[in-house]
This record gives sequence, C-alpha cells and structure tokens, in this order.
Amino acid sequence: MKIHFIAIGGSAMHNLAIALAKKNYKITGSDDVIYEPSKSRLIVNNLFPKEFGWFPENISKDLDAVILGMHAKPDNPELLKAQELGVKIYSYPEFLYEQSKLKTRVVIAGSHGKTSITSMILHVLHYHDMEVDYMVGAQLEGFDTMVHLTDENEFMILEGDEYLSSPIDRRPKIHLYKPNIALISGIAWDHINVFPTFENYVEQFDIFINTMSNGGIMVYNEEDEEVKRVVESNDLPIKKYPYKTPDFTIENGVSYLDTPDGVLPLEIFGNHNLQNLAGAKWICQHLGVDEDDFYEAIGSFKGASKRLEKIAQNDSTVIFKDFAHAPSKVKATTKAVKDQFVNKQVLACLELHTYSSLNAQFLKEYEGALNPADKAVVFYSPHALEIKKLEKVSEKQIKEAFNRDDLIVYTNPDEFRKFLFSENIEDTALLLMSSGNYGGLDFDEVSKLTN
Repeated sequence: MKIHFIAIGGSAMHNLAIALAKKNYKITGSDDVIYEPSKSRLIVNNLFPKEFGWFPENISKDLDAVILGMHAKPDNPELLKAQELGVKIYSYPEFLYEQSKLKTRVVIAGSHGKTSITSMILHVLHYHDMEVDYMVGAQLEGFDTMVHLTDENEFMILEGDEYLSSPIDRRPKIHLYKPNIALISGIAWDHINVFPTFENYVEQFDIFINTMSNGGIMVYNEEDEEVKRVVESNDLPIKKYPYKTPDFTIENGVSYLDTPDGVLPLEIFGNHNLQNLAGAKWICQHLGVDEDDFYEAIGSFKGASKRLEKIAQNDSTVIFKDFAHAPSKVKATTKAVKDQFVNKQVLACLELHTYSSLNAQFLKEYEGALNPADKAVVFYSPHALEIKKLEKVSEKQIKEAFNRDDLIVYTNPDEFRKFLFSENIEDTALLLMSSGNYGGLDFDEVSKLTN
C-alpha cells in the first residue's frame, strides 16, 4: 500500500509511519516543522521529508490512503488536494482501527494513568514473550517504537486518548476503536477548549462504553466516583470488573506490594501507580496471564518515559520528571513523591503549558494540587498565552487559584533556571512536572545537580 502522512512529525504519527514502513508499506510524509526525537527516528528509517512545507503535488490518485495528523489545519493544501481527488483520508485512530478490526482490541482509557497502565500491560506481556500489536503514548524500555502492527498477532493494545481524532474528524479518539476489552482509570475534567463543561467531558466516556462489543469486558477504577457511576449505570450487556488500590507498604523509599506469596518490592511508587497496577493486572488476566506470572513480571517495571521518571539520584537527593499537567495528575504525583520520601524536603515545580492549564477560568481546578510539597513553584510563559490567544493571567491569580500563599511564581525561563540551580537540594526530592520544558530547560543539565 502507498500511504502519505500529512503532519508526519507528530509523536504518534511518526511512530505509525515507522510501523507501517516495517510492514513494507510505501510511506511518504510532510510537515512544516519536526522536532526531536521524531526527526532522528524518521531519518534513520528513511522517512524524513526532503523539505519542510505542504506540497499538493505529494497527493495523487495512486495513493491508497492519506493519514491526517492533528497538527495540520483544515485548509492544509495537501488535505484539500486529497479531498479534491477523492483519496481515502483516515485519522490516526481510524486507521489503527482498520489495522485491528479483525483482532481483539484492548483499549485503556481515562483522564489519567492510561499511559502507565498500557505500559505495565506491555511490560508484562513482553516479559512473558507474548506477542501483541500495540500503540502506547510513551517510549518504553525494551520496545523500538510506540506503535507495532502485524498481520498475525491476536491482540491489539491501544492507549485510548479522549482528544479529537483529526482537524476534520472532531470525534474523540476513544470513540473509534470499538473495544472488546476496555479499562477506564479515572475521569477528571480536561481539554476544556474542546469540552467546555464537565458534563460534556464525562459524556465522552458514556459514548466510549456504548461503542464496546456486546459481551465485552469493562475493567474500571471503583475508587473514582465518576468512573464508578458512568460504568455501573450503563446497561450494555458487558461484563464489569472493578479494581481498587491494593495493599502496600513503604520502607526506606521502596514500595512493597502485598501478594498471596508475600511482599513484592516495586520499582514504581505512589498510590496512583499502585492503583494503575491493579487495573493492569485485571487486563493481563483477561489476556491469559495468571496472577503469579503478573507479579513476577511487574516487579521489574520501571515506569513509562516522563511518568515519575527518575533522572538523577545520589545519597541525599533524588530528581524526577513527570508529564503531569492536569490538576488531578499534579496532585497525585506530588503526593506520591511526598509519601515516598517522608524524610526529604519535596520541591515541586509545575509548568502551566496546556490550553486548559493556562485558562483563567480553569485555574481554580488546581486548588490544593501542590499542597503536599514543602516548597512549590509554578512557571508559565506569557508568550504561551499569546500564542493560544488566551487572556493574561497574573501572579496573584495563580496564587489564589492554587490557594497557597508561599507559592513561588516565575514567568521568565532564565529566572526560573537561576532559582533552580541556586537552590540547596541536599536531602530533597525535586519534582519537575510539565508537558513542555520550562522555556528551554536542559534536563541533562538538571540531572548533574546531584554530582
């Protein structure tokens, strides 16, 4: 098949392009900008565009399909040409469904935890040499790509994002996968530029459940009130399996999971991650992994990239970076670090980077999110507000929203960096939370603070 990618440089898009090239599809692609690591990975696989930009001549009738990324705009010249010629246009999730419609599809959904849960499942299956197709939102140790597609594997494991499918397909991605087995980890309002009310956001998970196959399996977090209500009120003929945080203890900075055969030391930590583990265990059991085999494998799981990822440590200091940016994620991650390192000062730094987090009306959702930290810092860029065409947000508004008088606020990346590198971080757990990079912070340089 000949397939052209419009906006090939995206995190998910370039991984799908590589996966299809490995299936001997003929792949071309275009984009107006491509950052690392997408750039290097596309170059290695001979898929990097010859030049940046959108070129209608890339589109011809001999293409079997075009895959359209969210980075493209509805008036993209290549998209318009494909529409004019009648070339089949897929969104990313729509194409993944096409690739997996004859397989058993396992979809991991929820406002938070879905990347970690999907990663845990894949780690366990990989440990036991169980081959599956997959799509996950983070790079995993032992996996070449974030997307893997075959003709022969029985299962397809999909991380299910509730954001929009493409510029011309405004359905959430999770509505397109039609799972046989599904999991919902939590529901906390997000993506307010698309879902302006909490009720509208929750409705997307109602619709998701209704896309399931009759007789399907729904695994759900019963400790999340909204998830419990949405799942248990649905009368679709599916089997429902609730899960909750398992019993565990913390000793000397290590979490020990209670199992039928005794306690199991874990590489991961935090209530939310133990809760994620419980959900992953249910899914793995439905895929044929027994409980003992799950525990044997999960003990070596170190986490997904940028999910409480330890980037440096010495005898007195530990530094983590985390993708957390939504209020529920920030609160859970900060609390996890404080619970794990009770004898250390926790310095939590959060960058407000997304549309929702920079919205003046949404800010109140962050109340108390950084309270578990001994010292808390918020960084945001006024330039980011301009780019997103949002009203200005003041330092006072930030402090009032978080409801923390001693909150430190920075808007200048150089001043934030100067603060960070001048802090005494002895006996400290430093937590850097962002879906960005604090205006150009070098995390490799930060890791050297423990030297």
